[in-house]
Amino acid sequence: MIVLGLSAYYHDSAAALVRDGVIVAAAQEERFTRKKHDAAFPANAIAACLKEAGVGLVEVDHVAFYDKPFLKFERLLETYLSFAPRGFTSFKTAMPIWLREKLFQKDLLAKELKALDGSFDAAKRLLFAEHHMSHAASAFFPSPFQEALVLTMDGVGEWATSSVAIGRGSSLEVLKEIHFPHSLGLLYSAFTYYCGFKVNSGEYKLMGLAPYGEPNYVQTIRDHLIDIKADGSFRLNLDYFDYCTGLRMTNRRFDKLFGGPARGPEERLTQRHMDLAASIQAVTEEVVLRMTRALAKETGQKNLCLAGGVALNCVANGKVLKDGVFENIWIQPAAGDAGGALGAALAAWHLHLGHSRQGDGKTDAMRGSYLGPAFSQDEIEARLKAAGAHFTVYKGDALIGATASALAAGQAVGWFQGRMEFGPRALGGRSILGDARSPTMQKLLNLKVKYRESFRPFAPSVLREEVANWFDLDADSPYMLLVAPVLEKHRRAMTEAEQALFGIDKLNVPRSAIPAVTHVDYSARIQTVHADTNPRYHALIATFKEFTGCPVIVNTSFNVRGEPIVGSPEDAFRCFMGTEIERLVVGDCFLAKEDQNPALKVDYKDKFELD
Repeated sequence: MIVLGLSAYYHDSAAALVRDGVIVAAAQEERFTRKKHDAAFPANAIAACLKEAGVGLVEVDHVAFYDKPFLKFERLLETYLSFAPRGFTSFKTAMPIWLREKLFQKDLLAKELKALDGSFDAAKRLLFAEHHMSHAASAFFPSPFQEALVLTMDGVGEWATSSVAIGRGSSLEVLKEIHFPHSLGLLYSAFTYYCGFKVNSGEYKLMGLAPYGEPNYVQTIRDHLIDIKADGSFRLNLDYFDYCTGLRMTNRRFDKLFGGPARGPEERLTQRHMDLAASIQAVTEEVVLRMTRALAKETGQKNLCLAGGVALNCVANGKVLKDGVFENIWIQPAAGDAGGALGAALAAWHLHLGHSRQGDGKTDAMRGSYLGPAFSQDEIEARLKAAGAHFTVYKGDALIGATASALAAGQAVGWFQGRMEFGPRALGGRSILGDARSPTMQKLLNLKVKYRESFRPFAPSVLREEVANWFDLDADSPYMLLVAPVLEKHRRAMTEAEQALFGIDKLNVPRSAIPAVTHVDYSARIQTVHADTNPRYHALIATFKEFTGCPVIVNTSFNVRGEPIVGSPEDAFRCFMGTEIERLVVGDCFLAKEDQNPALKVDYKDKFELD
């Protein structure tokens, strides 16, 4: 039996296909349309999933959507009525769209599916899961645990903004929820907006900015914005926010509290913005830690599963792991709304259709999150030739050796291998790689390859068997969702003058033997690389270690700022030619920049809308 899960119409549209309870494929629409966070009906992602499964849409038994539109409409309407007449402008803007499209989403979905295959009877096959149930299902059912506490925290679903469930076998029971407008995700997004970054896109920038600041505003946030209870439950003071009724996140009262208006998107970052980032990060960690401690004590559960947008806050995740109240933690790699498509499919299979789970209780069911499309070597060669690329084909160890040599020589390498990752992180399938030992690699990649803000950190990919030798972590982190410190023995002692630096001035001070992946607070967002889920990437890092003695490389997503991660060999070649990436490896094809036709170089820097 085949279940197709969908998320769409808000942001990060996606499709996922489950056959007899096994995850076969999952992909985000943005990777095909090249529009970041694309919210459109995921026709391309559906086609990719069906192709991977070798079936047509007519063979799909059920299509599961990731939320319940009518409940969301009910929340919207109730919110406007509660705040009336305030917010009439926002109400007037939203209502026609809801009445024309979103309220009748079942009909809209049926129409879109019918357009893909005229013989598909969507009316009899469509199912709807509540938003937080989709998130919870995406976290628990693929996890290696037979029993676990499941915590979902995000902006808002229908009504829930935080929810707690217990998963046992093939059952998943929600115990309690916090409801809109009280939302930790929206609180974090309010500061994202106020610091000049895009909501639902720039939250990870705020997290990366936090270590440059001091948490000087924590008490102000506690006193005025959020009332945090001992068990981590909370209420927000809505006097300072405009997201219920307005067209922005914060209001003038918020501006007055924090000393000025919201920062413009490209305005200079000041120490105040860094301190605000540090402060909201500290408050977020406090809420999450209070909540996880109380829930562990209350339920006696030893395993924790996380999903929802807040679960992408890998700094907070690392603090929860270090806290030790749960023995094991598993985080859905597509923790945001894209993962809701997978959760909806799994909820339909286990909860609606009543099928039991399979698994060995040791490994998760995500297959390393390599669930998107792959290309055969013949396809790759044909596509690259059509794009005008010049390449050499290497086999096996020769390809690995040539790539490891390029990395050891300090070159930036585009790496396009196997199936595309599902979720926001590049995990060694669609990555840009570099030498973690280089003191200039972070600046080079940010300014000359990614064309993005200089403060943003890069993640290390490290052999799983070596992680405890380099970081204060001895656990699996295959999805780059845990932050841990670099071990003292690899750190570099800072001079008094360096220690006295503030803010962005800290950026160019090497802090360890792997400075390209060591953040200003000595932390790193770690990806452990496993031979069973990505043997070629594991072999590359192992060979790099043979050459250099270091089992750690830089891994960042294969794209420039504002661009979705590359999805095809042509996308990879265009990005290669539009940036200062020096080597490109696609399948068995090895490309050197100096061998390419310079006429194919494109102006890539301003091609995509800033994120």
